[in-house]
Amino acid sequence: MNKEQFQLFPIKSDINELDHLSIGGCDTIKLINEFGTPLYVYDEFTLTEMCKTFSNEFKSRYSNTEIVYASKAFSNSAIFKIIEKEKLGLDVVSGGELALAESINFPSKKIYFHGNNKTKNELKQALIYQVGKIVVDNFYELNLLNALAKDLNVIQDITLRLSPGIDPHTHTYTTTGTLDSKFGFSLETGDASKAFELSKHMSNLQLTGIHFHLGSPIFELEPYSVAIDKVLEFISKLKLEKQNLLEFSPGGGFAIGYIEKQLPPPISSYADTITNALKAGCSKYGLALPKLVIEPGRSIIGRSGVALYKTGSVKEIPNIRKYVSVDGGMGDNIRPALYDSKYHAVVANRMSDTKKDIITIAGKFCESGDILVKDINMPKINHEDIIAIPASGAYNAAMASNYNMNPRPPILLVNKGNAQLIRRGETYSDLMQYDVV
Repeated sequence: MNKEQFQLFPIKSDINELDHLSIGGCDTIKLINEFGTPLYVYDEFTLTEMCKTFSNEFKSRYSNTEIVYASKAFSNSAIFKIIEKEKLGLDVVSGGELALAESINFPSKKIYFHGNNKTKNELKQALIYQVGKIVVDNFYELNLLNALAKDLNVIQDITLRLSPGIDPHTHTYTTTGTLDSKFGFSLETGDASKAFELSKHMSNLQLTGIHFHLGSPIFELEPYSVAIDKVLEFISKLKLEKQNLLEFSPGGGFAIGYIEKQLPPPISSYADTITNALKAGCSKYGLALPKLVIEPGRSIIGRSGVALYKTGSVKEIPNIRKYVSVDGGMGDNIRPALYDSKYHAVVANRMSDTKKDIITIAGKFCESGDILVKDINMPKINHEDIIAIPASGAYNAAMASNYNMNPRPPILLVNKGNAQLIRRGETYSDLMQYDVV
């Protein structure tokens, strides 16, 4: 692999003396011999390094920063414990993610609860667990949350999610900060101003700041600075009391490398852009410097994960395409089918073989759209070769399904040559256990 390709894999990746891909000191072929395929492998060192990198890059430029892991990228007890150990906060978007946090006693005050349609039960759950912030997304939630907090006799800190009307130039389905979005109070329609005014009259809610999120993955830096300036200008015109400007969050959305030809800016560049824009905007509009909250998800967990598959059937259509099918696919990675996402791939059991064949890696699911990697130059594939796809740590396992009644794969956490099972693979019995006959 060249330097750019290695940047797609976990930091502790290597080619061992057997010409096998090694992750976290573990031979991937030995791992699949023990745990089977499909198999997801997460490198603990990469995960902790990304946590440290975000903390160091942002706090060295803006000391009053809190890094909050966006857990929708991948939620797991072992991962949450590492996030807590690294002193990051936690961003949850459902009662299930919150319940997982509760199960390991994650510090409640470091939890931010997002979502555009939180249910009454989820809001009650959050109030009872005393989460640090509930990020209010709409007028219905604002009124409902105040009533629930009043019933429980608590004062809940909130931030308001704004929609600044800035296009981050990413996929339509993952763009969230434009006018035509289900998320947030729009600046352009006047809803944001109304939300601030209404929040003043909520007896059991304390407005502590604002949040916005442009989308993901964002490879450009300019959308952040443009959006930050626009939101700060809006806030300056509201003439809010000082206590209402304690926190400012431009969300996350930071990109990772999926293919060698499209690598993202370094975290330092995102940090430079965001912190400089915040400081310049506050100075420009006469605002006190608030606490900065950054919410990386994909960029924390994405690079640490690798998906491993075993090859099966090969179908060659002369002068058109050669399909190589593997034993996983859209059931464990829906992103190529949903977003037309691009991935790199290697033959993990023959890492040094010369590339000589253009193939399309297809999944086993009963859909023509079940394609993992289209038209990639790889070594000639044999039956039962092992295909490794990097940058699989975010949204693969999180969005996995049991389509075609396929069990979801096991997940390992590797570090210093040791492999820990952090989620067992499902069985057919697991798939049938909820059926009522």
